Amino acid sequence: MTAKTAVRNRSKLANYMAWVVLAVLFLLPFHAFFTTWAGANFNYQDQFRVWKEVIILVLAVGCVGLLGRDKALRQQFLKSKLARLIGLYVILGLLRTAYGYNQGITNFESSAYGMIGSFRYLIFFLVVWLIASRSTVLQKWWSFAVTAPATIVILFGLLQQFVLDRNFLAHFGYGPDTTSAFQGVDNKTEYARAQSTLRGPNPLGAYLVVVITFLTGLGYKFKSYRFSYGFLIVAASVLLFFSYSRSAWIGLAISLATWILLASKSKKVLNYMAIMSLTSVVIIGSSIFIFRNNNYVQNTIFHTDETSASSTSTNTVRIQAITDGLQDVMKHPLGQGLGSAGPASARGPAPKIAENYYIQVAQEVGIVGLLLYLAITFSVGYRLFQKRTDLLSQVLFASLIGISVINLVSHAWMDDTLSLLWWGLAGIAVASSMKHKY
Repeated sequence: MTAKTAVRNRSKLANYMAWVVLAVLFLLPFHAFFTTWAGANFNYQDQFRVWKEVIILVLAVGCVGLLGRDKALRQQFLKSKLARLIGLYVILGLLRTAYGYNQGITNFESSAYGMIGSFRYLIFFLVVWLIASRSTVLQKWWSFAVTAPATIVILFGLLQQFVLDRNFLAHFGYGPDTTSAFQGVDNKTEYARAQSTLRGPNPLGAYLVVVITFLTGLGYKFKSYRFSYGFLIVAASVLLFFSYSRSAWIGLAISLATWILLASKSKKVLNYMAIMSLTSVVIIGSSIFIFRNNNYVQNTIFHTDETSASSTSTNTVRIQAITDGLQDVMKHPLGQGLGSAGPASARGPAPKIAENYYIQVAQEVGIVGLLLYLAITFSVGYRLFQKRTDLLSQVLFASLIGISVINLVSHAWMDDTLSLLWWGLAGIAVASSMKHKY
């Protein structure tokens, strides 16, 4: 086989896998909808849910073949400090999971789902990174993979909120045994929270933080499409409001502020933004204070009022969960294994939901594991910041800051749609800085 033939074969393999990655990115926002429908009609919902993990595994095998054929790429990958950090994190996670399982802290199901939730987006990041390093397909089509499905999610969500019956999703298998057809603030049906095709209102809110940041960046760069992007931004913002996800509201404000700082090259714009931001904070804060006794404000902002339909306040529950999580970390600083905390722990002997992703990581893989995870996040963020003049890197860095804040009061990265979408796109952005050496 000649050198040119070998290069051609590597390029074909990378391109084939790139199209598969694009298909996964496109389908992710509809994952919860289709798997709920399939599970309700054919049972085996958990088996349907791992369709993307199966594809990632196949892609990973393809990447092993790609590395075996491409010496230059193999050397780049093996020398990468980021890849080594992820490798160490995975090894530590496996060791602590084996400990937790042997001690009876977790069972097989919780351990398996804990590993899937913690590892899948990091492995997908590495897979996409390798594929995008040898194919230009992903760099050309990533914006379509984000905006096309997001448009469907946004429009359906608005229909769901303003036109369709609140129990409309029940026709597709949603219900008490699968995924709730709708959720209400403080269990009040008159304050139904938008969720569209996502797993729930909070996952939708976090997803829209990424989408709105991306649409803002695209609209700023492509002036001829500003009206279309502007329409989608307004529509997405309305949908985000009706998700009543307070963490997403804050995350979006931080994400957009970060993007403006990166995109703006004028001190006047930055000063104007600072004045507008301060003014907005004063107006919003004053309005909340003045109307603090209004039922609508109490329910949408505080998620409770004097006629609360819940026995306990969600705010009280969250604070207590975070406190309990921190105490658990102090008791078990080495961690008790993946699946011992977070959403996966609901499948185990003793569920522990800290309402904070960083605490969850510390509970599962210890303080050392948390430091490794933070190093991985910082390393990716630093690479994106270095390339901040590139649109994809710019909006990814901005949305990373916003999602990192959301993770302080939720387990945002445990949502498969959000984590795989963001980290997959990050793999494309990181790879675009690597030279295509053949």
